[in-house]
Amino acid sequence: MIINNMEPIISVRGLEARYGEKRILNDISFDIFAGQVTVILGPSGCGKTTLLKNMLRLHEPVRGSVKFWGEEVLQMDETSFNAVLRKVGMLFQGGALLNSISVMENVAIPLEQHTRLSRSVIERIIRVKLDLVGLHHAIHLLPSELSGGMRKRAGLARAMVMDPPILFCDEPSAGLDPLTSASLDELLLDLKKQLNMSIVIVTHELASIYRVADRVIFLDEGALIYEGTLDGARQAGIPTIDRFFEAGKYE
Repeated sequence: MIINNMEPIISVRGLEARYGEKRILNDISFDIFAGQVTVILGPSGCGKTTLLKNMLRLHEPVRGSVKFWGEEVLQMDETSFNAVLRKVGMLFQGGALLNSISVMENVAIPLEQHTRLSRSVIERIIRVKLDLVGLHHAIHLLPSELSGGMRKRAGLARAMVMDPPILFCDEPSAGLDPLTSASLDELLLDLKKQLNMSIVIVTHELASIYRVADRVIFLDEGALIYEGTLDGARQAGIPTIDRFFEAGKYE
């Protein structure tokens, strides 16, 4: 599907995923477009995180097609695919920080692995990114010295340290109180605007979905049952989606 004559930056077609003999995703097809926040949502256990992992080849799909900027990534060799991944940031659920090293050293990891920049340049970049996420004061702290929201922000700084045009977020609000969650959502929207990023978020948190979603991809029991705008999802008259939004009012 093409929106306003825009080509998708990510295109998924006929994706099937299994864990052993159990099929988790069946015939999933959708597009993601530049400059938008696309939210992958649905009930717990519907396959949201599995979809993300298969798109990024953290788990290899059984069959299907995944294209980034028109290039088929499932058939790429490791070198070619790593070049694609360098243009993608990933914010993991808990921040996925290494506990034995400082915030600065955590954020530096992608730059040290994928560039030949001098240490002084790397440190300047890190300070800029930490300032963007409001953590300039935490540069020398260990992850154990950070609150849950601060760990998410540090993970976000690391995810965007290479200036990726696409940012993936897996349950960014998980474990956060409502105020901290709202603050993180606002930060993501600010960064999207400032850095011209496209963002893909996996979540089942209804408040976050209302705040950030331009488009939604709704999964249920491993199948895609809706792709389109948030308002369109609420007006589609699909019972599973109606129950999801109704139940979320009381969480």
